[in-house]
Amino acid sequence: MKACPAKKGDFLEFFAEIDLLCALSTCPGGDLSVPLWGPDSRDPLEVCRPLGVEVHRLDPALLAGWSSPEVAAYRGNHGLTLPTPPWEQKDPA
Repeated sequence: MKACPAKKGDFLEFFAEIDLLCALSTCPGGDLSVPLWGPDSRDPLEVCRPLGVEVHRLDPALLAGWSSPEVAAYRGNHGLTLPTPPWEQKDPA
């Protein structure tokens, strides 16, 4: 595998309009640019990169005039409509 293109100082930044749960994960083998098995295997610790997370709270004055988006009318199935199986269909009598 190729070395990870991320460099020190690279970051992601986003603004959450509603409460959210985030998960951040990396491969425990570093960036996988070193062989982990076989005669040429090396310790992946040398290519592991630390992760940092910062959470900021904005000054309420910066949010003047802004309002949270409305909650989506989500009812499951990711917007898909599933067909009614024949055993649940009512007889057109």
